[in-house]
Amino acid sequence: MFLDPSPRSSRAPRLFGAVALALALTAVTGCGGPGDGPDDPLKVGLVASLSGTYKPVGTELRDGFELYLRTHGGELGGRPAELVVADEGDGPQAAVPATTRLVEKEKVDVLTGFVSGGSVNAVLPLVERAGIPFVGSNARPAVKDLDRVWTTSFLSDEPGRAIAPYVEEAVDGPVYAIGPDYQGGYDQLRGFTDEFERLGGKLANPGGGTTWTPFPRTTDFRPYFARIARSDAKAVYCFYAGRAAIDFARQYARSEIADLPLYTAFVTEGSVLDAQGDAAKGIYSVLNYAADLDNEANRRFVADWTARHDAQPTTYAMSSYDAAAVLDKAVADAAARGAVTPETVNRAIGGLGQIDSPRGAWEFGRREHSPVQTWYLRQVRPDGTRLANVMVEDLATLGD
Repeated sequence: MFLDPSPRSSRAPRLFGAVALALALTAVTGCGGPGDGPDDPLKVGLVASLSGTYKPVGTELRDGFELYLRTHGGELGGRPAELVVADEGDGPQAAVPATTRLVEKEKVDVLTGFVSGGSVNAVLPLVERAGIPFVGSNARPAVKDLDRVWTTSFLSDEPGRAIAPYVEEAVDGPVYAIGPDYQGGYDQLRGFTDEFERLGGKLANPGGGTTWTPFPRTTDFRPYFARIARSDAKAVYCFYAGRAAIDFARQYARSEIADLPLYTAFVTEGSVLDAQGDAAKGIYSVLNYAADLDNEANRRFVADWTARHDAQPTTYAMSSYDAAAVLDKAVADAAARGAVTPETVNRAIGGLGQIDSPRGAWEFGRREHSPVQTWYLRQVRPDGTRLANVMVEDLATLGD
């Protein structure tokens, strides 16, 4: 049984083929773990921000996993999949009790989701004690013990590393770096600034270091734009997501620095783009996915997504969809070798090889357990009657 926590749905079961998909707002009690029989369910715990600043991100993580189950008979590896969802809120303060409930009370067999890198670090001790796989589907910080830790998205510093060479070549002069003061922001901006300066680029920030904005309190970015205007910046690089991205883009377009090229990670990704409207036009972004990528897996994914959503899919939905695909293959492989347990599923993940993904084929790097994948430069441009993040060019292949 697949459980959808969506607040837009009723609590009445709906049938998809032979599989009943029960819808609920909060985590519910199910089976204690996978058994040896093919009809024994796999219980998946998904933690994502369904409230707070990053609600748009967490919602798409949830919906991406849901989409995979809906289009694969509600099963993973030939077994019924029960999805139990909890709210991460704005980070560890909500993520830890939510994950504790899933691990200790719900007895989930695997964990996925997680928007915040800080949340990841905070819950990994729970994962280790429970002996279950962790298949994160958003940015992940560096982790020392990777035995049970995987991510289907990327390491937090990779977007900045991928776009830094392009910015260094494209911009004739210093670049101003700005981002939120929490773990994800530190990682994202460090990836850019370290690589940018290694290539000979110069930061326009006073003192030569990134400007940090208090998270999640900062909603008025105009004082920061005034500082940028007083600098010798020829362009700006930033990382923001969720509601902060909406505020940043709208205010940037009306500010005294609106003519400075804006290069970003995530600022225009997801439902925030519709909220930003014309303010987002021309913004460049770096990501591991674009909805207009021309491959068979992406065409199928986009068609399935747009049949249910009035928007193009995003990297958040895609990475969570891929997390389900990883578990699908791993559970099937574990079953073919004997019993399906958290331990055998974890071992199977390590031996999967290439994943056929909407972003293009990728595989887990042996050193970091994160995707070896291509990064793309996108720009917000009109696509029919709407704005979209249109793929401009390949940037780099990262991962090891």
